[in-house]
Amino acid sequence: MKIFELKCITYLKQDVSFEDSFDSISKFINYSICQKDEYKQKHNQNVFNNYCFGSFFPIEKDKLYKKGNTYYFTFRTIDEKFAKELSNLLRANINNPYLQIVQVEKRDIKQFFISEIYSATPVVVSLKKENEKSHQLFWTLEKSGDIIELQNQLQENLIKKYEEFFGEKLKVSQNFIQLLEIKNHKPQSVCFTTTKNEMQKKIRLIGNKFRIIPNEDEISQKLAFLSLGVGLGEKSSYGGGFMIWKGMR
Repeated sequence: MKIFELKCITYLKQDVSFEDSFDSISKFINYSICQKDEYKQKHNQNVFNNYCFGSFFPIEKDKLYKKGNTYYFTFRTIDEKFAKELSNLLRANINNPYLQIVQVEKRDIKQFFISEIYSATPVVVSLKKENEKSHQLFWTLEKSGDIIELQNQLQENLIKKYEEFFGEKLKVSQNFIQLLEIKNHKPQSVCFTTTKNEMQKKIRLIGNKFRIIPNEDEISQKLAFLSLGVGLGEKSSYGGGFMIWKGMR
């Protein structure tokens, strides 16, 4: 297995707050993807996106990314063809009001042994609704507190993504997580905006920051590595679950 990473050097045309940075990047990526019919059709279907991205770097102390400055964000996927084509699509998207990609640096990452992974952006996990009219709730220590349920959902999500993309079943004997540590004292969030009837609405996805030590068996290591390419948890196309690692390459 390989991960294909794009380091996107970005020029800002307007100030962007840290809270709005996920939405700005997500919309930029989505628009770029939809310029190619093949990806536009897939984007409009209920299938896994198989990519993830982080926010702008370096982080500003006042949490405001400045107009006229250059930052970068990192995009990862497990789809080699998609990564190659997206590199060109991102640079061709020059009319976005907030940002422009001035350079894309590509690298391939072969699977390696992972000792720890950390969430750079909040990991979002939905709780089951009581009924169709219920508001969507997300896993937090206060609302659920069931760590086993959390670990199971994280694993099931990765297994589904793996099996759908690679077309093979995984023989799983245990959860890939050996240790999970919650790093935030209060829930974190990823925000994005939607527009309906010319009215904008801000949606806040609630998540958590984790430090995870994966098990050392083959399947656990596969799933840990996969999380670096597709994100951990849900809503990776909005900036959720972008992971960084500690390990031997």
